[in-house]
Amino acid sequence: MSRPTTPTRTPLLLRPRVQQVVYPLLVLLVLLGAWEGAVDALELPAYLVPSPILMFKTLVEDAGMLMPALWVTLKITLLSFAAATVIGVLISFLFVQSRLIELALLPYAVLLQVTPIVAVAPLIIIWVKDPTLSLVVCATLVALFPVISNTTLGLRSVDPDLLAYFRMKRASRWQQLIRLRVPGALPYFFGGLRISSGLALIGAVVAEFVAGTGGSGAGLAYQILQAGFQLNIPRMFAALLLISLTGVLLFALMGLLARWALGGWHSSAQAQE
Repeated sequence: MSRPTTPTRTPLLLRPRVQQVVYPLLVLLVLLGAWEGAVDALELPAYLVPSPILMFKTLVEDAGMLMPALWVTLKITLLSFAAATVIGVLISFLFVQSRLIELALLPYAVLLQVTPIVAVAPLIIIWVKDPTLSLVVCATLVALFPVISNTTLGLRSVDPDLLAYFRMKRASRWQQLIRLRVPGALPYFFGGLRISSGLALIGAVVAEFVAGTGGSGAGLAYQILQAGFQLNIPRMFAALLLISLTGVLLFALMGLLARWALGGWHSSAQAQE
């Protein structure tokens, strides 16, 4: 009798999930090494371009100042992201029910996207008395359109044969939406969330720049402004590093959420396994 063959295990570095982590880290190490080498070779002063070592050292030394500011910015980001997700999904549900409603309201959604938030934020800050709420409103406006656009596209991208079958079975609009359109729109929806999460962070930082609020409720944008005024460039780079890492973390979390929701049945997530 022949021995049962044991399945060969894929080498660690050839596994897609490992490659998604290892390869970006290798590129990061190369970039940091080149940055450090360029600063040392050109003898650049810290008030122009700090070295990565100095940036990380400043991040540790000023953690008592930067971490509370990070929490303020992150709180505004998460609140605005949640608001943009709920509002965007509801508007998409409304659009898919009637082409006339979509044609009438979609230009105004586009108008929100193309209007610079820097121009609108001062008005919102004046109209909304609560500082935190005004920042959340500004960031929500920035993050809203990708959710509307992607979700609406997904809800409309249904198989015509399946839609005809649902209509033949006399399914109601609500049944068509919940049982047919929503499952098919999930990949588009999560794609919109990936974009919207980063835009919510950008909107929060830009709104903080415009508001210029200081004190205990100040976010990372205020710390960047203060560091610029004081020519404390290492602290400025440390704050920028925290913003960048937060954006990467939000993007990764949205990817994990999409894989968890779609991995068991949708090809877009199964292809990454």
